[in-house]
Amino acid sequence: MYNYNSDNKKVAIIGTGMVGMSCAFAVLNQKICDELILVDINKEKANGEAADLNHGLPFAPGAMKIVSGSYASCSEADIVVITAGAPQKNANQTRRELLKDNVEVFKSIVDPVVKSGFRGVFIVATNPVDVMTYVTYKLSGFPKERVFGSGTSLDSARLRFLLGKYFDVDSKNIHAYVIGEHGDSEFVAWSNAMVSVKPLTTIIAEKGENVMSDITDIAELVKNSAYEIIKAKGVTCYGIGMVLARLIRAVLDNESSVFSVSAYLDGEYSQSGLYAGIPAVIDRNGTREILTMHLTESEKRKLSESCTIIKEMIEETEI
Repeated sequence: MYNYNSDNKKVAIIGTGMVGMSCAFAVLNQKICDELILVDINKEKANGEAADLNHGLPFAPGAMKIVSGSYASCSEADIVVITAGAPQKNANQTRRELLKDNVEVFKSIVDPVVKSGFRGVFIVATNPVDVMTYVTYKLSGFPKERVFGSGTSLDSARLRFLLGKYFDVDSKNIHAYVIGEHGDSEFVAWSNAMVSVKPLTTIIAEKGENVMSDITDIAELVKNSAYEIIKAKGVTCYGIGMVLARLIRAVLDNESSVFSVSAYLDGEYSQSGLYAGIPAVIDRNGTREILTMHLTESEKRKLSESCTIIKEMIEETEI
């Protein structure tokens, strides 16, 4: 069990790109930790980002120490969030080529962070997140519970937002999860979806098949929303930044809250040896427990197919 100093909660974010800084901005505005360390291969940029955030402290909800640092600075951190990754060189670069580049980047990150003495929890956001979480797990040698990724948390948030609009209900009262790969093979576990206390299957039975058709369209919107956002503005950052901030809070406050994160499967859902987006209980030690949903046969098949894709990508890393 990891024991952190609850009197001085310290978080390090590695990678000061749009995702990393969206996370940092959310952490600052919600006063989630006491000390925030920004680490980037471009030290000048990390210095500038730290200064920019510090200048907003007079308007923040509480005091926070914000500094730029190195991998060695992670030694006493409670959480290290990895958002860094290799940029796509050109439009013709394959997923496999980008994945290999990211593995090399992670080798340059994870090893020195562990050597610094870091003994906290890794949270990974770099895509393909399920595979990069596995890479972090293997490189770090940490227990599987203390390494997890953002997984399908953002996809599930997008789903809840759209279903909330459709049913005219606060999205906080929508209980539904996107599971599997954070990617094209992800899917919605409709059999477990609830609108407050009412199963979605019951609503469909009462209101007719038009509802099923509409929510199927919503699932497609969820899957394609990242592409649409990237097409419009070049990057997705605010949503995932808020997801990461929320996950950080869940760990630091030992919440035992449930999120669909990239969690290590060790026999659950008949899958082993990979990370995939699955609802899990998050506490101070990372993923305390994988929650096993009762899936339909069709959903079981989709999850198996999605996990196969993740496994194929893991094999490509040669880790």
